[in-house]
Amino acid sequence: MALPVAEWQARTARLWAALDPALKERMATASLHDAVRMGCDLLRSKEEEEAALVRLCHRARTDKEPGAASWYREQGNREFKRGQYQAALRLYSKVASHELPGSPELSVCFANRSAALLHLEHFEVCLEDIARAESHGYPDRLLPKVLLRKAECLLCLERLQEAQDILGVLESKIALDGVMTTHLTRLKKLSQLKVKLGEKERCPEPAREAHGGLQGEPEVWEENSRISGASSSLSLRFDAERGRHLVACQDIVPGQSLVKEEAFVSVLCPGESLPLQDGDTAWDTRATNADLYCHRCLRQLLASVPCQGCSYAKYCSQDCADMAWQQYHRTECSLGALLLMLGVFCHVALRTVLLAGFAEVSRLVEWSHHGDKNLQNPDAGCKPLSDTGAGSRGIPGCGSNGRYQSSYQALFHLLPHTEQHSPEHKFLCTLSVVAICKQLQAAGLEAAVLNQESPQQWSKPKTCEKTSDELSPELRTVAEAMLRHVLQLQCNAQAITVMQELGPGDGAVVDKKPVRLATAFFPVLSLLNHSCCPNTSVSFSGTAATVRASQPISSGQEVLHCYGPHWCRMRVAERQQLLSQYFFECRCRACLEELESGVKSVVSIRNSFCCPKCQAQMQGEEDTLCCSNEACATSASRDHLSGRLQHLQQQIKKALDLLRVGKADQAIKMLLKCQMDAGTFLSPEHLLMGEMEDHLAQVYATLGKWQEAARHLKKSIEIVEMHHGPSSVETGHELFKLAQILFNGFAVSEALSTIQRAEGILSVHFGPQSAQIQELQEMKACLSELPRNILQRT
Repeated sequence: MALPVAEWQARTARLWAALDPALKERMATASLHDAVRMGCDLLRSKEEEEAALVRLCHRARTDKEPGAASWYREQGNREFKRGQYQAALRLYSKVASHELPGSPELSVCFANRSAALLHLEHFEVCLEDIARAESHGYPDRLLPKVLLRKAECLLCLERLQEAQDILGVLESKIALDGVMTTHLTRLKKLSQLKVKLGEKERCPEPAREAHGGLQGEPEVWEENSRISGASSSLSLRFDAERGRHLVACQDIVPGQSLVKEEAFVSVLCPGESLPLQDGDTAWDTRATNADLYCHRCLRQLLASVPCQGCSYAKYCSQDCADMAWQQYHRTECSLGALLLMLGVFCHVALRTVLLAGFAEVSRLVEWSHHGDKNLQNPDAGCKPLSDTGAGSRGIPGCGSNGRYQSSYQALFHLLPHTEQHSPEHKFLCTLSVVAICKQLQAAGLEAAVLNQESPQQWSKPKTCEKTSDELSPELRTVAEAMLRHVLQLQCNAQAITVMQELGPGDGAVVDKKPVRLATAFFPVLSLLNHSCCPNTSVSFSGTAATVRASQPISSGQEVLHCYGPHWCRMRVAERQQLLSQYFFECRCRACLEELESGVKSVVSIRNSFCCPKCQAQMQGEEDTLCCSNEACATSASRDHLSGRLQHLQQQIKKALDLLRVGKADQAIKMLLKCQMDAGTFLSPEHLLMGEMEDHLAQVYATLGKWQEAARHLKKSIEIVEMHHGPSSVETGHELFKLAQILFNGFAVSEALSTIQRAEGILSVHFGPQSAQIQELQEMKACLSELPRNILQRT
């Protein structure tokens, strides 16, 4: 959710509608500085609006709640007893987020979670949780249980001497216990572990030979002397029509890395929570992005480290938690509910100024008051903070040395398009950032925001005494910078995406889909202009973005990035409508060809309805569609066909739900019925036809019917290639799934050729070090080691 919740948007819209027309006019044309001043005055006089925002914040529960911890513990214990250790692990992490720091319950929670980790064979992480349990005062009477678990982990990790030492401590502890019967089970387990330990010491396992070349060849990279994080094969240009942009200064080949940049700032998108039904508890067992990924580095979480002050922020390690607290979370912690209500854009804006530091924010805001017109107008050729000179020194955002860095100065120079946003939107953004700054002041956090707090004060609880209704001059500066950043995000927000597994992820074939994980500012990546037929591909690893050439780029050609609506996926009219949010009219090659030729787009043709009688394409722009076969002349209502399509999609969803609960045979029957129905009114090339083939392949793979699965997936790949192209990332992902199916089905020669093709495509988009490439290489190595007579038969 980029913007504030609907209720806050509605309140600000009503407030805007009720304003005096003269005040509306002033606010609509106001500079950022004046907009903040008027917003402060207006919000101060509207106490009911602030009260309404407080009520909304009660919906987002981010405080520690021992009651929630108890409830999640019960749910976790239930899943653990059922053998659902992954579900138990997630629930125990929710317990840890709600337990109060230093409480004995927290130590028990870590111990419980370590048991789930042991069953899942995450031995190193299990040891970390055992250490956390011990450091939080785990009860001495229960210690033999975790010591036994610790010894078992060490044994599995081949750390034999450490395991021997722990077993010795455990024996002594049990011997000192007066009630030996309580440890009979553990004594039996201890004896078994000692036998295993002796066997391992006498017969150590032979070292496994590493497969050569599995890590892939390191990429050749020479950084640009003028643009941080960019390849030396690029140069930075500026003109009135295209603004700042990147151009190839030498010929570039597909797969070549062009930009490697860490986000200046990123904020995890919380993910969509399903609405709770009547009678449901306020605590939800369903996992969202906030439960699955580190709130600082965006790594996938296994056993999260909770923030000590709130139940929302979770981290992959104590180091990440400490770093986040030092950089920004000590300010954000008590504002969690407010930030969730006001949306990710406001959160990114706040975190941006916290990371930049008040001194730098104040310096640039003050400078913008003298150069604001240039900042808003790309045609003005605005200058950096230094004098312009040769080379790139006259390009906005460059430093005095002419270097463009991934810095706050470069970020600040991204255009806010103040004059092009609707007055209502600017009003909403203004009141939202002012509300955040007022809460910062009311919560006694101003010193932290202005970097006036000593490290000794960081852990002290904040007072909630309101010092004044009037926002301080310093916080008005912060609000002005935040408003600029919220407006910039409309055109410069970069979605960090991740390939997320569908379903439990424990099958032989893993299906994945791209998911928006976070919203970020990338100053260098923002230099790339849009094209609906781009020549680059962007991938992410944590908070780092890598831009690679997806096709040959000649010297002098502009390097282009797709902002979302690709020409293969959407008709030109729909693309133009979506791109209007970026305040430009796309004139890329794909758009011009489609607009000027007047020919119906391939997207329309492939995703068209077909005649229920003769299967020819239905055509027409009105409510009634007619068969293109003149001899047939059948007509049908567009609404009727659209209704059939929606019903079909609902039936497909039901089939997938059956698969999720283990009813594969019923899922197949329903999907085959859907396929027959679809064939009566959808084009054979319709993308949904490919999706059904993909789903059938998934079901057959679940049943271990590899040949059937491969047959359906090959049909899916044909349709995906028609829509997205043979070298597209979508085709690469489908080939990856086909390689898994052929590998599991022992179709060796076909698997090897599919692996080779998938490698060629995916390495262009994700690089040779990506997880999918590594998995493909492991499959290839495994198949290559099979006996020669098997290879000859397959």
